[in-house]
Amino acid sequence: MSSWIEMLARARRAVLRHGASEEDADELVQDAFLKVEQYERTHAARSREALLVTAAVNLSIDRGRRRARAPFVEIDDFHAIADATPDPSQIVEQQARLRHAAAGLEQLPERTRRILLKRRLEDMSYAEIAVSEGMSVAAVEKQVARATLQLMQWMAEW
Repeated sequence: MSSWIEMLARARRAVLRHGASEEDADELVQDAFLKVEQYERTHAARSREALLVTAAVNLSIDRGRRRARAPFVEIDDFHAIADATPDPSQIVEQQARLRHAAAGLEQLPERTRRILLKRRLEDMSYAEIAVSEGMSVAAVEKQVARATLQLMQWMAEW
């Protein structure tokens, strides 16, 4: 008489031979094991191993048929198909926030705004900005810090 571990291994190999993936094989054998356990509560089985292998193979065939009929039914990651588009109220709020931020940028002195945009949008280094503006690196760093602080305060008021 075979041990349960040996029977489960044989059932797994049989399911793999019928085309199940490695992941599906483990799940199918587990489901078959549960079915055999439930069956044996009310019936006497002549061969547990034969019953287990047959149940696992039949479950594999059933799963294959189900996938062929409706391949879209078994989706593991629902977040991958969820619509991440913001709803209309969020879009309106984001547009208003963007307009407010643009108004805050307009409040900055021309040179400060130019330096901030070079740093944030054009991704220029402080040294590159200093050369292009004829300033020291420390002065550019202070301008960016002040402008950032002013914009943060401007947006906090909104």
